[in-house]
Amino acid sequence: MKAPEFLEFISEINQLDHHQRTILMTTLDQLADEPKVYGLIESIFDSKGACPHCSHTKSYRHGMKNGLQRYRCKACKKTFNALTGSPLAHLRHKSKWLDYLGAITESLTVRKAAKEINVHRNTAFRWRHRFLSWIQQNRPCALHGITEADETYLLESHKGERHLDRPPRKRGGCATKRGISGEQVCILIARDRSKQTVDFVTGNGPISKTTLVSCLKPVLDIDALLVSDGNPTYSAFCKAENVSHEIINMSKGQRIIKGAFHIQNVNAYHHRFKSWLDRFHGVATKYLPNYLGWCRVMDQDHNLTPEALLHYALGDFQHLTVT
Repeated sequence: MKAPEFLEFISEINQLDHHQRTILMTTLDQLADEPKVYGLIESIFDSKGACPHCSHTKSYRHGMKNGLQRYRCKACKKTFNALTGSPLAHLRHKSKWLDYLGAITESLTVRKAAKEINVHRNTAFRWRHRFLSWIQQNRPCALHGITEADETYLLESHKGERHLDRPPRKRGGCATKRGISGEQVCILIARDRSKQTVDFVTGNGPISKTTLVSCLKPVLDIDALLVSDGNPTYSAFCKAENVSHEIINMSKGQRIIKGAFHIQNVNAYHHRFKSWLDRFHGVATKYLPNYLGWCRVMDQDHNLTPEALLHYALGDFQHLTVT
């Protein structure tokens, strides 16, 4: 904008009403956020610096596009930028990313988040699962010491799908079969006393020994002592894999044994997760891992910031702290 046009624009600001001034201030704030977002993206890439196509670490600058530096790999000769190969590639409106991640830290629904940052609700929904797709992959490498494990169940949901192989249920519907059946999705959660948590969506119906072997065995440290309820599947798993095991017989009213062993931490986590999930009025089963990762990162970092979430969304988990 040339100087005379800018002066004319300034002179017309006095004619704006309160609503128009609010929109103008919001727009200016978002424009101020844009260089900050670009700076964060480039700094995250600089900490890794590998080609997303071949993982080679040598590259050189190859021009600018859409505010981001482009690079050319010296090995495979392909070009890329800091977002190439990430879930955030090709997402637009970067000036609104930090505001949207602020809505994520506040656990806003899709419609409330869309209204908050002035984007369409479909954009807010798409952004939610793009930002969360790498966050949900971050789990502790190992659980140590006393480790509690228990499963919880949610009714399988095909929310948003146009073609169902069964009659649709109304919101808040219930299973047609009593007890645990194939209509319910199993969520396995294990948590040690240092608040390190792993979670798995294991599929429909009761948990199996094979599932425990594939999910729990890789994350249980050699010194871990598994505490579970009386489900015989855990006993079979621990016996086969030579894992130390303590059983809490909930059916007999046991809550704690030997003064130290209980599953109250993991059951409390189940309760917090389901209570937090209620605000979304049901989520599709295919997106459950994203919501589990969302809940887990907020549980691990009570001072979560939009900037930290952007690091996590791009696979940089060094900023993750337990509070």
